[in-house]
Amino acid sequence: MTLQASVSISWVNTVLAAAEQQGVAREALLAQAGIAAHELNAERWPIDHITRLWCAAARYTQDAGFGLKVGASVGPASFNVVSFLLQSAPTLREAFALAQQCQSLISDGGRFQTIAGADACWVVYHPSQGELAFSPQQIEAVLAAVVAFTRWVTGTSQRPLAVQFSQARLGPLAGYREVFHCPVAFEQAFSGVLVSNALLDTPLPQADAQLAQVLHEHARERLAALSARTELGQALRAWIAGQLHANLPTRAQAARVLGMTERTLARRLQGQGLSFSGLLDEARREAALQALAHTRRPLAEIGQALGYAEPSVFNRAVRRWTGSTPGAWRLAQQQLAPAAH
Repeated sequence: MTLQASVSISWVNTVLAAAEQQGVAREALLAQAGIAAHELNAERWPIDHITRLWCAAARYTQDAGFGLKVGASVGPASFNVVSFLLQSAPTLREAFALAQQCQSLISDGGRFQTIAGADACWVVYHPSQGELAFSPQQIEAVLAAVVAFTRWVTGTSQRPLAVQFSQARLGPLAGYREVFHCPVAFEQAFSGVLVSNALLDTPLPQADAQLAQVLHEHARERLAALSARTELGQALRAWIAGQLHANLPTRAQAARVLGMTERTLARRLQGQGLSFSGLLDEARREAALQALAHTRRPLAEIGQALGYAEPSVFNRAVRRWTGSTPGAWRLAQQQLAPAAH
């Protein structure tokens, strides 16, 4: 079974903060993305959540450079414990190697690869999207974040030798030059940042071998816990989503499929900050918002297919998720759709 990627709430908050800087209230942005405000209390989001957030932000801000601004704004708070681990590394090269090892603590919606050369090294980003296609601004934000990270971890204003994207240019070239301060190319074979070996091997100002060892051990523990949490939570999400088209799945059925008692399942979910009812609500919301935004199916049919006995019950659920009625949310998506292209 393929598990859906997820992203740390610290990266979510970085996106929300950048939108707020442009006058977009987080409550309005979350509602337009179909994400309940209480989900900001979660430690991580499914990757499709933040993809919807990115799309909503692009529509609201109407700013082709929004992704670049998000990436350029990153600091230690954007990367949770990983930030301090990277800062304590002996060199930038070692910091990038640690980032590859611990990347899933920030997001596993992609991976980094380094391609070594005689004088420089490409740091390449390979995105790994969920059911929804990534917004191109997500990719721009990642590369801008790599450059911003390089500057704050080295304590210098060093610039990369080059930056390139596999996608087309979104906004004026001046916006890219302002962020990267180097040549930028588009529609290339891969997306990445070219960094000189001299910069990669320069000692970092906050290098601390003893602290790095402690933080690395802590990161390994977090990775192990994340793996266990992801396996159960994502397996259940996938199973629930697969059952929705037939009948409303129950916790008892899930426990049987997983070969455990209901009590054991409930206890394991609770220990990971999850609940079956919460996962079911999440799956119904995903299916409902997809159907509302991308199909012309009647509202009553969508609600009935997802196990809502009455239209009024479905209406209350959608209002809880988005702050709007199903019809109003569908109309808003249709009106905003042209702005996303």
